[in-house]
Amino acid sequence: MKLTRRFNDALLYALNLHANQLRKGTSTPYAAHLLAVSALVLEYGGDEDQAIAALLHDAVEDQGGRQRLIEIENRFGNRVSEIVKACTDSWETPKPPWRARKEAYLEHLQGIPDEAKLVSCADKIHNGRAIVRDAHSEGDKVWNRFKGGKDGTVWYYRSILNILQESYEHPIVNELAEVVDQLLTLADQTAELDR
Repeated sequence: MKLTRRFNDALLYALNLHANQLRKGTSTPYAAHLLAVSALVLEYGGDEDQAIAALLHDAVEDQGGRQRLIEIENRFGNRVSEIVKACTDSWETPKPPWRARKEAYLEHLQGIPDEAKLVSCADKIHNGRAIVRDAHSEGDKVWNRFKGGKDGTVWYYRSILNILQESYEHPIVNELAEVVDQLLTLADQTAELDR
């Protein structure tokens, strides 16, 4: 597969949308996450629409809500916008309470199309890897970045993995399982230190 000008346009669009955004609790430009998720989608056999949706998967949630989704559909087509929509866990500003929002997304995840599950799974893999990496340098305080804290974050990732293992047969789920195992080990280690 060869990426076309549409991908280039989506990349510039995503970079502009998230230009002033950093990864939670870090000085890393948010673009690093978008690029990593899109790369994972491509490495696991995703097509150009899925790779574009990966670049834009947080645009609606973080950069404009429903109006942004309409713009994405106009620029990149219905299929891309439907994948982005399926990956969005909140349309509201301010966002609903963390636990309720995550529970609603878990329920929603069960019914989304496989083409969107690939993007969602890639997103969770990269986020999980970042937590594991940062925990090695920052220790237990890494969990303070997340509204769910350590217990809520681990619960959420384990729940996502369980849903995808039951509803999505794809090799990328095995990589997510490895990341979740690392998160569980990390959480257990920090729990032992707390005792």
